[in-house]
Amino acid sequence: MGLISGVVTGLVTWPLAPVRGAVWVAEQVQAEAERQWYDPARIQRELEDVSARRSAGDLSDAEADLLEEELVQRLIDGQADHG
Repeated sequence: MGLISGVVTGLVTWPLAPVRGAVWVAEQVQAEAERQWYDPARIQRELEDVSARRSAGDLSDAEADLLEEELVQRLIDGQADHG
C-alpha cells in the first residue's frame, strides 16, 4: 500500500515540481543575499569606504555618521541573527 500511495502522491504533486523548484531557488538566493549583507568583512569594507568618502569630502559628517550607524547596526543584527 505504501508504494502505491507514494506513486499516487508523486503523480498528483508532479505538476507542482516546478513551483517547488522555484521556491527552493528563491530560498537559496535569499540565504546567499543575507549571508553577503551581514558579512563582517563586507561591512568593514563599507565602513572604510564611508571613511574615505568623508575624508575626500564626498560625504558630510552627518551623512557619514548616519551610514556608519546603519553599518554598525547591520553588523550587530548579523551577529545576533546569524552568529
